Amino acid sequence: MVDLSSLRPFEGAVKNRKRVGRGPGSGHGKTSCRGQKGQKSRSGVSIPAGFQGGQMPLYRKLPKRGFKNPFRKHYGVFNVSSLDRIEHDGPIDIEVLRAKGLVSKRYSLVKVLGDGEINRAVNIRVHAASSSAVKKIEAAGGSVEIVPSHAVSDKTEESA
Repeated sequence: MVDLSSLRPFEGAVKNRKRVGRGPGSGHGKTSCRGQKGQKSRSGVSIPAGFQGGQMPLYRKLPKRGFKNPFRKHYGVFNVSSLDRIEHDGPIDIEVLRAKGLVSKRYSLVKVLGDGEINRAVNIRVHAASSSAVKKIEAAGGSVEIVPSHAVSDKTEESA
C-alpha cells in the first residue's frame, strides 16, 4: 500500500551535500575546491555582475545610443474588436475598460486602435483613438469622445 510515509525520491534524485575542508582523504581538503590563489580563493569574495577584473567593462566601452524622451505618454491600448464583447449599457469609459480587463491599471492613458470589426453602436470616452478606429465605431452608429489627457497624471510624472 502506498501512503505518504512510504514515498521516497527516485534513485539518484537527491545528492549528498559537498563537504569541503575536511582533510585530504575527502578529496575536497586543503584549498576546499577554491584553487590556489586569487580573489575567488579568499573569504568574503563578492564580484559584481559585469566585473572584468579591472578591465574597462564592455557595457562602458559601448557608446550610448538614441534618446529617451522623459515626457513620453504611455498609452494602454485595446482594439475595436474587443468592444463587441463588453456587455455594458451607456457610455464606455476608462473605468469600465479597466473593470472588464481590457486595459491595465498601470496605464493612466487609454487609446483605441482599429484592428478588427465592430457590429454594434457604442459610445466610448478615451484619451486617444486611431483614425481607423474612429471610422469603424462611427460606421457602426457609435461615437468616440476624446477626454483631455492633461487632467490625468502621466506615468512619467508619477515616477518623478
